[in-house]
Amino acid sequence: MTQKKDKRLLVALTTGILLAAAGAFSPVTVQAAALTVAAIPTYGYEIVRSYPHDPNAFTQGLFFKDGFLYESTGLQGRSSVRKVRLETGEVLQKADLPRQIFGEGITWWDKRIVGITWTSQAGYVLDLDSFAFQKEFAYKGEGWGLTRNDKEIIMSDGTAELRFLDPDSLRENRRIKVTAAGKLVEQLNELEWVKGEIFANIWQTDRIARIDPKTGKVVGWIDLQGLLSMGDRLMNHPDVLNGIAYDAASDRLFVTGKLWPKMFEIRLVKH
Repeated sequence: MTQKKDKRLLVALTTGILLAAAGAFSPVTVQAAALTVAAIPTYGYEIVRSYPHDPNAFTQGLFFKDGFLYESTGLQGRSSVRKVRLETGEVLQKADLPRQIFGEGITWWDKRIVGITWTSQAGYVLDLDSFAFQKEFAYKGEGWGLTRNDKEIIMSDGTAELRFLDPDSLRENRRIKVTAAGKLVEQLNELEWVKGEIFANIWQTDRIARIDPKTGKVVGWIDLQGLLSMGDRLMNHPDVLNGIAYDAASDRLFVTGKLWPKMFEIRLVKH
């Protein structure tokens, strides 16, 4: 964690030095740089509705299907997969993962739930209805987030790369690199497929990147700063933002976080 903080500090210091030195460049150069940053739109949010969420759920993966939320939780000894009633936060069904496993993202394909783990380099498949274990599969590196389009399962591993997996064999087909204004975007975490774009939570931030799946370019930022009130933060001691689900039938977007007491339905507002 110290190395990551040092890296962010270095980026911040470097940015400050560049801005301070802007006077050494012509107005045209400075204007061009500003336009490059402004080319990626930023979206804020309106809260449509909030719902109860288990404050003990260390949310790692989330999706919405047939009127219910499906959620995976992390931490060793506490990792699980759950079927949750949106309106009340009630856990209707639950499968606990082995105590040594740190659960990460989940998605679905046909009648299966596909899940990954953090450092075990192994994923698992459960029956969507019964949560019965079906099989295990292997991959190299870490597992962070999962989502799907109509043809492939999409996986993040904490880097700036997204992997595209065959939904039947669960073998990797290809990868793309995610960039914003030509720079790699790392710490890609929880994923969701929304209207032809990949939404990716950036770990340890209140931001979600909207990614073009063909090019890997960030086409928009979603700024969720202030979504969880200070009162909820002081009373519940939540962790970071994580958890994106989309109800395509009703065009509803849901977000939450690790150990958050609430799930939010939000509407995006362009700045």
